[in-house]
Amino acid sequence: MTKKVLPLILILLAAAPALAAPGDETTTPRPARPSNSGVMRYDTNKDGFVDRSEWTAGQEARFKQLDIDKDGKLSKDELFSHTRQAPGAVLPNDRTLERQDAFFRRMDSDRDGTISKAEFMSQADRNFARCDTDKDGRTNTAECRQALRRPTAERAGVER
Repeated sequence: MTKKVLPLILILLAAAPALAAPGDETTTPRPARPSNSGVMRYDTNKDGFVDRSEWTAGQEARFKQLDIDKDGKLSKDELFSHTRQAPGAVLPNDRTLERQDAFFRRMDSDRDGTISKAEFMSQADRNFARCDTDKDGRTNTAECRQALRRPTAERAGVER
């Protein structure tokens, strides 16, 4: 189960850091997040939801931001260059590196050692579909957090 879930969480870390590790709100209160963090940073019309066109535009901008050398593809270093480390950590630990490597291999569908924009956007589309739990063509922070909490069996049709 964790081998399938963790790589998807890594891309959500890259795309929407505020959603990557939701806490248990029943025991750990979370401070309110500004509306420009996580998935809501893509809410360009400020209606409280991110629709597919906003998501796509945001992910295309994210790809452009990650593509440091502007060659139209992402290396593993570029893809994970903005991934947050644990507080006090200088380098990622072995487990993090293994997860990143597995996720990168899964995203690199043509196995050329880089992530093309098409491969990146394909993963972005899967992430949107996963977060849009009610399938109304839009999502928000609460809906995306709910999606991250669903057991793997419930996500089976969306995750791949």
